[in-house]
Amino acid sequence: MRFDSHLFESWLRPANMGLEDDARDYHREDPSGKLEISTTKPTNTQRDLSLAYSPGVAAPCRDIAEDSTRGYEYTAKGNLVAVVSNGSAVLGLGDIGAQASKPVMEGKGVLFKRFADIDVFDLELDLADPTDIINSVSAMEPTFGGINLEDIKAPECFEIESQLREEMDIPVFHDDQHGTAIISGAALLNAADVVDKDLSELNIVFSGAGASAISTARFYLSLGAKKENIIMCDSSGVISSDRESLNRYKSEFAADVPAETLAEAMEGADVFVGLSVGGIVSEEMIASMAADPIVFAMANPDPEIGYVEAKNARDDTVVMATGRSDYPNQVNNVLGFPFIFRGALDVRATEINETMKRAAAEALADLARQDVPDAVVKAYGEQPLQFGPEYLIPKPVDPRVLFEVAPAVAQAAIESGCARRDIDTDIYEEQLEARLGKSREMMRVVLNKAKSNPKRVALAEGHDEKIIRAAYQMHEQGIAQPILVGDKSEIVATASELGLEFGPEIVDPSDETWDHYTDRLYELRRRKGVTRNEAEELISGNSNYFASVMVEQGDADAMLTGLTHHYPSALRPPLQVIGTAPEADYAAGVYLLTFKNQVVFAADTTVNLAPEADVLAEITKHTASLARRFNIEPRAAMLSYSNFGSVENDGTKRLQDAVTSLHDDPAVDFPVDGEMQADTAVIEDILTETYDFSDLDEPANVLVFPNLEAGNIGYKLLQRLGGAEAIGPMLVGMDKPVHVLQRGDEVKDIVNLAGVAVVDAQND
Repeated sequence: MRFDSHLFESWLRPANMGLEDDARDYHREDPSGKLEISTTKPTNTQRDLSLAYSPGVAAPCRDIAEDSTRGYEYTAKGNLVAVVSNGSAVLGLGDIGAQASKPVMEGKGVLFKRFADIDVFDLELDLADPTDIINSVSAMEPTFGGINLEDIKAPECFEIESQLREEMDIPVFHDDQHGTAIISGAALLNAADVVDKDLSELNIVFSGAGASAISTARFYLSLGAKKENIIMCDSSGVISSDRESLNRYKSEFAADVPAETLAEAMEGADVFVGLSVGGIVSEEMIASMAADPIVFAMANPDPEIGYVEAKNARDDTVVMATGRSDYPNQVNNVLGFPFIFRGALDVRATEINETMKRAAAEALADLARQDVPDAVVKAYGEQPLQFGPEYLIPKPVDPRVLFEVAPAVAQAAIESGCARRDIDTDIYEEQLEARLGKSREMMRVVLNKAKSNPKRVALAEGHDEKIIRAAYQMHEQGIAQPILVGDKSEIVATASELGLEFGPEIVDPSDETWDHYTDRLYELRRRKGVTRNEAEELISGNSNYFASVMVEQGDADAMLTGLTHHYPSALRPPLQVIGTAPEADYAAGVYLLTFKNQVVFAADTTVNLAPEADVLAEITKHTASLARRFNIEPRAAMLSYSNFGSVENDGTKRLQDAVTSLHDDPAVDFPVDGEMQADTAVIEDILTETYDFSDLDEPANVLVFPNLEAGNIGYKLLQRLGGAEAIGPMLVGMDKPVHVLQRGDEVKDIVNLAGVAVVDAQND
């Protein structure tokens, strides 16, 4: 079968003729460059400065002098990596010198920070002699937690890395050597599985014999390939054992084979690994390879053979990877070095060894077999991303890489004996979550609670692909026991198409008579105009009513719906069937909004149009209880355009009455005040100086809006313009846990709300 290039047109991007000019403008825009130094501690007062520098700084200095390991405790060393280059082998540019390489090294620093929250100093050394580079870098060991060598030409790079690893007691990693090896190694593990071949039996041909190729060949041996099955070619052809003047690095892979040219070497080969130059492999050469060949054409910017050309060369499966982002299976080093260093730094490893590199490759390979988050799919043009020939390794923007690779590397460091501190895996994952933002940190608290006692969650829209994927993740992560409500045959078929290997619990309203559900719905709604026949139709034909009765009857502990319905129509069945809690008359929708160092709960944003004082008081209590499920002690503010009676009208009086009611309620054990303006509620100086009589001595974290318009507008402005991440809406005040999704929610949102629902059910 010929490869249809039209299927992959969306991978291709139109050429940007102004790219170079855009890049110049990007780099020179004030402030110049891509990195800056910022402070991590307060520096606002004289005392702050005396702690940061003289005289206070003397105390940690004395402690470090007594015990050098305390440098990790008192300084930035433990999160600081040096990106070191002399600019002698810059990708695509060659030997451009130290100064000219600085934009590249700054870019490397950007990737470290963006993907793994690691700080970087880029060091461009105007040195050519390896000994000089070794001496310079070695002398800087007190400053850094790790060294990333970059764009240093071969064979000098081998000597530099080897010597620095011996002399230094911190990780030294030459990414040009090992990065490609690790990422392509992960791809090779999965590619061999896809074509059903054993790694130890693969005949592998390399085009290229530089630092990257030699290190990649070494790493493949570490993964299980056999040296006798590897042929390496350079610009002169096959590196044979009888060739003269081979350096010791090339001679390591010299082979005694009859082949002399790359084309001859590729005949019958299972794997081609290109780390050379573009356009040197023809379709005929691909056609000469063994059945279902694996082709890693990784030369940049142009691969040894184009993606479409390689696919069209044969009628069987060609498993293809390149270094380009516009085709599937991009071998991109950013999948490796940020996360490898993250794990190494966090256990204070003395090196990055072979065990740690294998752990990284295996973690990446395993991750590619998991369901892919919607945000990642959207980032790549909605192309289907499912394990197979076109998806062997994760995408660089996949946030899960951090949580898979860093812990794997850290654990490998501990097991191999090069770590200087141990970690608790669960706590470590929470710390990694926090590095990606407050919302992930907050959800980790809830999801960990959910895992401690998973509950049954009815998913009313069980036929939907996102819901099925979310159910799979709930099951895999141990967050909940999902129950998919819907057509059984359709659900099973969709799960199979998605490659999800799990047997979910499915309840099909149409596959049998649910008389007891019909009877119960009729009993609840007969005085609301619902006949028994109508109740039967609702049970068999409306999964929201079915799931609502299921929860009300105790056959499920919680319910999620709303992904394919408008919010009011999704909310109506659970309100009619389950209703509000005995102590509640109203339900309300709450969003958790997270900022860099702050969390607020916004209520009501989805349900009550113009709540009276008693409703506002009730909403406040419900939201305070929700905050405590996230381990947040609530401080509530009734928001208005007025501050503590500065404006008197019916609207402000409602808020004042709500506050009075809450103050008089002995069950309210959290501070609440108002009415107050939004800035008064969240700015400490205004609260403590202008309104020092307020019951709030710290900024509010529960913001109660005066009506639905204000609530919905407010949370969306905070999200879109204020940069807040939003979790929700979470429905509070129901008799049983029910949450109504927003249309268009992603799988992660569904899983997160399921976690909230489980914690709700645990508290029932």
